[in-house]
Amino acid sequence: MKQTELKIGEIVQLNPLTTLNPMFRGCMLIVTDPKPWGAQGYVQGLGENEEIGGQYYYRAKWEEMEQTGGMTVWTLA
Repeated sequence: MKQTELKIGEIVQLNPLTTLNPMFRGCMLIVTDPKPWGAQGYVQGLGENEEIGGQYYYRAKWEEMEQTGGMTVWTLA
């Protein structure tokens, strides 16, 4: 991904070939903290027993993500 300004709540996809942590490859990441080196954000986990799941945070470098053009309506804490 070329270095462009990211916004809080922006949805990026983690590249399945360049993302360092294999558990996050291909996931949609919600940006919570744009950084000069990329972004910190989370992937929403599934819940169980009718409870909402947790957020799994990841720090993605520019080469690990691609912008999708999407924005979240809700950003969970």
